[in-house]
Amino acid sequence: MSRPAQLEALLTRTVTCHTEADLAAKLKRGDPLRVKLGVDPSSSDLHLGHAVQLRYLRRLQDMGHLPVLIIGYATAMVGDPTGKNATRPQLTREEVDRNAETYLAQAGLVLDMDKVEVVRNNEWFDAMSFMDAVRLGGSVTVAQMLERDTFETRYKAGVAIGLHEFLYPIMQAQDSVEVRADIEIGGTDQTFNLLMGRDFMRDAGMAPQVCITLPLIPGLDGVQKMSKSLGNAIGLTESPTEMFGKTMSVPDELMRDFFELLTDLPGTQIDELLAGNPREAKATLGRTLVGWLHDAEAAREASDEFDRVFRDKGLPDEIAESELPGELLGEDGVWIVAAMKEVGLATSSGEARRAIKGGGVRVDGERVTDEQQRLAPGGCYLVQVGKRRFHRMTVPR
Repeated sequence: MSRPAQLEALLTRTVTCHTEADLAAKLKRGDPLRVKLGVDPSSSDLHLGHAVQLRYLRRLQDMGHLPVLIIGYATAMVGDPTGKNATRPQLTREEVDRNAETYLAQAGLVLDMDKVEVVRNNEWFDAMSFMDAVRLGGSVTVAQMLERDTFETRYKAGVAIGLHEFLYPIMQAQDSVEVRADIEIGGTDQTFNLLMGRDFMRDAGMAPQVCITLPLIPGLDGVQKMSKSLGNAIGLTESPTEMFGKTMSVPDELMRDFFELLTDLPGTQIDELLAGNPREAKATLGRTLVGWLHDAEAAREASDEFDRVFRDKGLPDEIAESELPGELLGEDGVWIVAAMKEVGLATSSGEARRAIKGGGVRVDGERVTDEQQRLAPGGCYLVQVGKRRFHRMTVPR
């Protein structure tokens, strides 16, 4: 790729770049860039939140640049305070060893590990003396640390901040010096730590790294960032059935983020999917993710199994079927309230609305929460009211 094309590709679906001018200058050199990603083995598995950054690394790798994957043995034992409103428990060396065992294998699901430089940051931190740590601490003021939103919020609220927590961004910054990073990537919650790496490299007489932040994928709760400890994550090595089932529970408002950050589907196809039936869009996302992390056959079987267990569970042997009349069809499909009234699942629009408000209406097994929901053109939908009333509806195109 030409340098302008690389620059454009590297800025696609990123949040910030400090700085674009530095990135352009580094690309102009023409040699492979060293791209740092630090991963702390704070749990035993990687999840789709990690995959956003790993996929970006793979993009750089395919351009001929060198991913430098830092397994944060030392930093995991300190604990990253990012996003925490309390001091994070520190891990023991034994816990870190156990968690790190699976990390490289899981990263290999996304990266070509034969073309990755893997380092463990305890290699340099274990060799440092206490006075070396004091010297590193002297590079940053307390005022600078309190500028970080996590620390500032806790300080103003009177929540305790452990002195060791100040060491974490210092250690992450020193990692950049040790591996001579050209670029460091991380989530938007890592901006403070990444920028400190620029300062440390500049103080060490090196060209400062470019800091690129990427979007954070919220977890299945739709509120907090994806985290195994919060129980809202989809793991990279979960079974096809579990992975597909969890994907079907992704909140509707997060679907675009998941498609854009975790798949290679073209934007036009994503727009088309999101404009249609939400369930079908989620099923496509689920099959895509399972196909990527397992294989196409596993994706098909997981999708079929989900339909058998959840969509068709408890169905009567005979279900009435109707093709809805064309006059009900609007630009975005058929209004669910009108469809229920048309086939006799409700005697009036008011009754249909009350059933939806009471949580008693499902379409293809998913509860309807919006009385304005539309059934997309060309689809066939199983509509359920209460426990025993079913009707299969076909919407004309």
